[in-house]
Amino acid sequence: MRGKQAPVREILPDPKYNSIVIAKFINYIMLDGQKTIAQGIIYDVMNEIDRLLKEKKIEGAENIKNAQEFLDVLLEKVTPMVEVKSRRVGGSNYQIPLPVRGNRRYYLAFTWLIDAARARKGKAMYKRLLEEMLDAFHGTGATIKKKEDVYRMAEANRAFAHLARF
Repeated sequence: MRGKQAPVREILPDPKYNSIVIAKFINYIMLDGQKTIAQGIIYDVMNEIDRLLKEKKIEGAENIKNAQEFLDVLLEKVTPMVEVKSRRVGGSNYQIPLPVRGNRRYYLAFTWLIDAARARKGKAMYKRLLEEMLDAFHGTGATIKKKEDVYRMAEANRAFAHLARF
């Protein structure tokens, strides 16, 4: 480790849902410090999910009551358990599979969701994010593809797992 480790900042829960996970999601989607715009996007998505759940228009979500539970189930489907990190050993680089730690799981899941939503064009951001979240919930979409690609890389490089230091 180089220098001092950065202190972990405490994140305040968001005002509407009183959830730290949603507050993190808002922070990840925020650009140039415009938090109210990011909150508007997330709250629009959550309201739309609530409406779809009440009208029972989401397949496979019969036992989910509200948008927060939907987000929790979605995160379970999207968060990776393993990732590959590059490590230089003896003059050559190896991709070493490592388990993903704590908050990095949320970071990767939210980043993949946001990047996939931003890659879709032609609609408002909340609609693109909603579509990507629904696709990920159903097991399709760019977010799930990214997770499967990471798992495939980890599986292909399983032979180098002994090089990891724990």
